[in-house]
Amino acid sequence: MSTGSSDPSATQNVVRVVHATHPDRDTFFHATAVSSEFLKANQKYVGVKCTQCQTILDKPLKCAKCKSVWYCSKECQKKNGSKHKPTCHEDERSSGLLKLVRMIVTNPVIFGYLKLGVIFVCGLLDDPQIGFDAPFLARVEIAIEPSDFLDFAGLYFNDKTAGEKLQGMVQLNAITAWNNHSMQTPLAPKRLSTWHEARARCNAEGFAKDPVGLIEFAGCSPAHDRGNSMTAELHIPAIMLAIARRREPLEYLSAITGALVKQPLNAVACLEHVNLHIRADKQNQLRLRAEMTEQDKETIRAAGRNEDALPSRLLKEKMRREHLYANLV
Repeated sequence: MSTGSSDPSATQNVVRVVHATHPDRDTFFHATAVSSEFLKANQKYVGVKCTQCQTILDKPLKCAKCKSVWYCSKECQKKNGSKHKPTCHEDERSSGLLKLVRMIVTNPVIFGYLKLGVIFVCGLLDDPQIGFDAPFLARVEIAIEPSDFLDFAGLYFNDKTAGEKLQGMVQLNAITAWNNHSMQTPLAPKRLSTWHEARARCNAEGFAKDPVGLIEFAGCSPAHDRGNSMTAELHIPAIMLAIARRREPLEYLSAITGALVKQPLNAVACLEHVNLHIRADKQNQLRLRAEMTEQDKETIRAAGRNEDALPSRLLKEKMRREHLYANLV
């Protein structure tokens, strides 16, 4: 694989991609991964509400363009039209974000590490008011990358031989925080109402000592700094806070050296651990693989061109953080 000037007389810059898989990766994955049967049985518990009237929906009507908002009727869709239109962007994936988000929040391994990352990013260990007297919101940026790392390198360096049909997988590029103490922009009234309802429900169910907030899953779009998103309630159990306080390092074996690598427990390590776990799923047991769309591919190409749009910056930051991309950055 090479990059450089189009002038045939110019010296070409050759990029050699070194990528290794630890021989025991499959064993490690199957020792911790939940089954497809478990995920299929539990996804029904992740429902949606009407964007306009907040009615819980059995058979929702979704926006045909972004596929990330739902309505109970044509009347509610019409009432919400003026609010939704400015933030509605085309999504090439037929199911939008919903199918992928369901698999993330239903998976106790992935969602557990994601909650740990949220604890650190949103400062839940530092301020006892957050999640109790004041809301917090964590935004999780979702992207789709090729399941084959060499295909990723091909897109990143705009190699024309990169296949048209590529199997993709979910990757989490970033967690960012909003809370009353760190941001000047107030939480939107609808979100604030959702948080108050969630906080009251957890209090009534015996979880008054657990922080409660919101989590927003956002899909990266190469054409817009803010793509389509979904927001849900987020209950952080006390055991997750206890794990975060202990800060025991995460461990994994290097595929190249075979050495045991220890990472301090923080948001960066949690994201990398989740991404490696998804990458190890060769048989799509976690149901987080899907064919890549042109939007997915263009986000990676744009990062390779060092474009300044938010999705490109998030991907470049992920590549600088995670060991897998060390020889590309």
